[in-house]
Parts: sequence; structure tokens; C-alpha cells
Amino acid sequence: MNHLRQITGTSIVQALHELRANKLRTFLSLLGITIGIFCIVSVRTVLDSLKSNIQKDMATLGSNVLYIGRWPWMDDGTEYKWWEYWRRPGMTPAEVRAIEANVPDATAVTLCLTTRRLTLKHQDMELSSIAGYAVLNYFDKVQNIDIQFGRYLSSSELDGGNNSVVLGYTVFRNLFPGNVDPLGKSVTFLGRKFNIVGVMKKAGENMAGFDYDNSVVFPYNAATGLLDVKSLSYDPVLAVMTAKGKDIDEVKYEVEGVLRRMRKVRPGQPNDFAINQLSQVSERLNAVFLGIDLAGLAISILSLLVGAFGIANIMFVTVKERTRIIGLKKAIGARRSSVLLEFLLEAVVLSLIGGLAGILIVLLVSISVTYIFDFEIVLSVTNFFTGIFVSIFVGVLAGIIPAMSASKLNPVVAIRSN
Repeated sequence: MNHLRQITGTSIVQALHELRANKLRTFLSLLGITIGIFCIVSVRTVLDSLKSNIQKDMATLGSNVLYIGRWPWMDDGTEYKWWEYWRRPGMTPAEVRAIEANVPDATAVTLCLTTRRLTLKHQDMELSSIAGYAVLNYFDKVQNIDIQFGRYLSSSELDGGNNSVVLGYTVFRNLFPGNVDPLGKSVTFLGRKFNIVGVMKKAGENMAGFDYDNSVVFPYNAATGLLDVKSLSYDPVLAVMTAKGKDIDEVKYEVEGVLRRMRKVRPGQPNDFAINQLSQVSERLNAVFLGIDLAGLAISILSLLVGAFGIANIMFVTVKERTRIIGLKKAIGARRSSVLLEFLLEAVVLSLIGGLAGILIVLLVSISVTYIFDFEIVLSVTNFFTGIFVSIFVGVLAGIIPAMSASKLNPVVAIRSN
């Protein structure tokens, strides 16, 4: 054990000496390992972070929600027939009531009509290109809308089509600078004044395409008198939340049957509506993630091969420079295994230094991305250990041949060498 500890200590010292004595050569040789480990760890970290953020979005939106409208979110492997989808009839409040009456496992059913280019005015302040969500009851339950202050729209306001509105956080900050209390004040859009009853918490855009920060939420029944809700310019989306513990596919089948009856779609004819769910997005993203992972792996392998050749080159040069020392060690009794282990450990240490540099770069980039772009990066200990393990493996692979050549040197020939 003491012998092994001594060899390990010597190998580490020699590796650090190599770094100091030949800085440029060692740096260039280790660059491949650094890039390779950076690619492996960074790709895994990015994928883990994306998956984590998507899972959070799905948890917020609810993986048990169906979104029904004209447009399918994904193609079915064939041509995306937009000209057919565009001409489909939009969803209506009557269909909401039919689902409520005929699908017992649907705990919340709502409707949302989105208009993207509202212009909001309050006194001398004006905002353009604001999204407006005209909704029915239970929209806040389906979308888990959180209120910063004030309140959400009441059932009586939604049913009666009152001129009440809830502002998105960014809209509030821009219309009322200086933390002015907006409650009880009014904002004008679509040619009508709406009373502000609440402000939503900062949330950002979610996977379903709702950007609440730059939006306003108001009653659907108010929008019917201000917009042509049956126009093909709008795509009202019907959302159905499934009861906990219930199979969403069964609910989807029941909802499909109700809508086909309501729309008088004949047996054998395709639906004139699209039923979407977030699992479709996650499945498609998983395929994209797999492609990114494989591309990152290919780049990493190429970089690691370059790094392995670089370390092997260092070790061959090192063996050449220390030939006489190796001869002296073997002449006074050093075993072949000791010489082999010494050079092999030195190669592993050099590879680890390059790998740790790559991991450090990943850490620094992750901190910067989290701080600058407000995107949560998931730093996994497993990914870091993977980087360290791969570094050790590359060190062994790159150092084994030079170490074996050093261990096989003839002591007499080695001592006499120049």
C-alpha cells in the first residue's frame, strides 16, 4: 500500500512538473480532452435542464389537460394540411356545455379565444401587440393562474360578460410605472373601457403557447360583442381537465364522441377539430433530445480521440526524455509493474486535469446562462462523475502503450542512451 501511495505521489508530481516545464505543449495536448469532456457534460447538462423545465411546465399546466381547436400541434407524419385546418369551424360555448353534461370525468371545461394584437391605453400610456385571452369559467383552474394582487375574474363577471380585466405582470409594470396601484382603475382596448380587478404573477410563456406576462384576461362573453368570434381569423381553444386518477385517453375518447355528435360528423369521416395534449410535445422533444445527444456524443468522441493522441504523444516524449532514469530505476530493482503503473498514473493525472478543466468551464457557463438568461440550469453530480470517469478511461487508453514501452526497456541499453 505504501509502495502504491509512493508511486501515485510521484506520478502526480511528474505530471505537474510536465505542465510547468512544457506549458504550451501540454496545453495543446490536453485541449482535446478539455473540449471532449466539456461537450459530454454540457450536452447532458443542457438536456437535463430542458427536460426539467419542460416537466415543470407540464406540472404547472397539467399533463391531464386536453387542448381542442382547429390546429393540431404536431403533424401525423404526413403533410401538414394547413389549408384544411384553417377552414374548420371554431369551438363554441355550446360545445363546452355539451362536454360538461356528457363527460363525467372532465372536472373543468373552458374556452379561450386569443387575439394577439391588442392596443391598451391608460391615460397617456399606450402598449401595442398585447395578447388578449377572452375566457369562460374555470380557465384559471385549467391554467393554474396565480394572482400577484387583486383577484381573478368572478363567475358572475365571466357569465355576464362584464367589462372586467386581469393584467399580465409586464403589462402592469409598463402601464403603471412606479408601483402605482392599478386596482379600480381602467384600461381601454377594443374600443371599450375595462375595469382592472387583478394582476397576474410573473410567469413567462408556457408550453401551451400562453404568454401571461404580456397579456390581459377578460370575459369571453364580453369579446362576443366586440369581435367576430366566428371569423377564421380566430381559433378558440377548448380546454378539458381530466379528474385525478382518471385515464386521459378514455376522457379524450369520450370528448371526441361528444364533439363529433355536436358537429354531425358522419362515421368514417375525419374529425373537423384537433385534440392536443402536452405529452405530444414532450414525445417529439424527446426525439429531438436524442438527436442532440447523439450529435454531442459524436463531437465528444472526436475531441476525446484527439485528446487521447495528444496525451499519448506527451507520454512517448516523456518516456524518451526519462529513458536513462528508467534504466537506473530498473537497475536498482524497480519492477516492470512499478514503471508501468508510474507512467500510466501520470497519463491518467494529465487526462484528469484536462477533464476537470472542461467540467469547470461547464460550471462557469451554467452560472452565466442562469444569471443572464434567467434559464434554470440543472447541474447533476452524475454528469460530473461521468466526465471524471471518461477522463480516467481516456488517460488509461492513451497511456497504456507508452507505459508498456517504458516498462520493457532494457536497463543497460536505457542507461547508455543519450
